[in-house]
Amino acid sequence: MATVIKPNSTSADSLSRGASIGPERLPVSVTKPIPYTFDLGNLFCSDANPLPTKPTDAQLASVARDCAQALINQLLTTCPIHSHPTEGVLLTLPPCTTPLPREKPLPAQKKETKWEKFAKKKGIKDRKRAEGKMVYDEEKGEWAPKWGYKGRNKDGEGDWIVEVDVKKEEKVQSKGDGSTLRGEGRRDRVEKVKRNERKRRANDRKVRKSGGLG
Repeated sequence: MATVIKPNSTSADSLSRGASIGPERLPVSVTKPIPYTFDLGNLFCSDANPLPTKPTDAQLASVARDCAQALINQLLTTCPIHSHPTEGVLLTLPPCTTPLPREKPLPAQKKETKWEKFAKKKGIKDRKRAEGKMVYDEEKGEWAPKWGYKGRNKDGEGDWIVEVDVKKEEKVQSKGDGSTLRGEGRRDRVEKVKRNERKRRANDRKVRKSGGLG
């Protein structure tokens, strides 16, 4: 004997009502009496519509939501969108139109040092700044510093085998102190640094004795 169970109409009604319970889906299009103004470069939306005298939190949240929705609509309809294989979907912003104030004042202009005044007067240019600190290594296909750690001035010192100039090698070995051409090159470089430092100190002493550069 089969038994047929009829659904309870009250339960069915409550289930249908429960299925419809949830967050209300707000409209995507936003219309205001006073149109919004946008600065898409700064992701800025300005709403000139007046607020109630004493707005509630819910009203403020609704106004903020409408502004955010209008800004997103404007971005998606006016800015170019393209896809990148590794970065995903990208949206290009236009230039900013609203000038924003600086957080801190402009830095004061640095006063010229005595050397800078002298160099400008004599037309001396700073070779280090003009030429830069990096140089392109065509063999490795990358940029490398001219001096210091992994500098180009140390080329060849780390090679496990180097081409030897016979005449230079004989000249170094004739000293009889066990020197090699590779070590001699390193010593020359270190000595050049010390020599330049001695010259710099001598110039500083000369400037102090003469009372500085006018």
